Amino acid sequence: MYSLAETIASKGPCRRHGSRKRGARPLAEAHPVSLSGRHHRRSPLRNCTVPPSPLSRTHLRRLRQMFRSSGWPCQDPIEIDLLGAGLIERLASPDPGLRPDTIRVTDAGIQALALAQAQNRQALGAHEALVRLTAQWLVAQGRLAWTGLSLLSPEAPAGSWGPCRPDVFSLRISSLEHALEPTIHEIKVSRADLLGDLRQPGKRGAYFGLAQRVWYVLGESAKGEPIADPAEIPSECGVLFACADTLTIARAAPAREARPIALPTWLALARAQPLETEASSPQQSL
Repeated sequence: MYSLAETIASKGPCRRHGSRKRGARPLAEAHPVSLSGRHHRRSPLRNCTVPPSPLSRTHLRRLRQMFRSSGWPCQDPIEIDLLGAGLIERLASPDPGLRPDTIRVTDAGIQALALAQAQNRQALGAHEALVRLTAQWLVAQGRLAWTGLSLLSPEAPAGSWGPCRPDVFSLRISSLEHALEPTIHEIKVSRADLLGDLRQPGKRGAYFGLAQRVWYVLGESAKGEPIADPAEIPSECGVLFACADTLTIARAAPAREARPIALPTWLALARAQPLETEASSPQQSL
């Protein structure tokens, strides 16, 4: 994550406060002020640089808005943080009586936006790769699998039919409707994304309005470990661990009572194309 300010280079006392008292903390050990949401005690040395701290989503969102805007100031705490970190700067108005000062994103702010964009692209690429791996894994088990569907669920959070976008939707290949076993796999490669998803029970309810089984497929962290423990996932959902190109069942998904697949779902499946891997291609036998 991008740092907002440089580390304090000097370990000596701040000039305006004179020499450091016996037992007092050195300047380099002053408590940092973080923009990531964690609260730290502020240093009383106001003229000293704030140590490095990561950008929160709120600060990144505001920085993007300022980059796209005409530079009108908001004059709120978020703007103060960004000004103090050197990611934006205030430009004095040539006509103070006619128009206010404006805000400009600095080179450091543009670098922060570029880094955040690269991280988002990397996360999206990892997500799409795991979606593809999961769909191929299901096809290898003799199922039909779709990705990128937009379905209508009868159990949407609003209490009626509403949109639902599962990462992977699959069916068993069967001529018996009660044996189709519609299943949804939700792909998570980021712990923050997973925790945000778990705080939305209505989203899982919409999934269960379409599927007999719901699974969470969990990617790996930077340390090569699963991003969550199965105990953190609701018991009504199954858990799959993704390790390299392998999926491992950590906890089986309990099956709900079979119900007929609704007509809007059939229409959406008819318009979409199920995934076809090399193993399932009819050209494989030629």
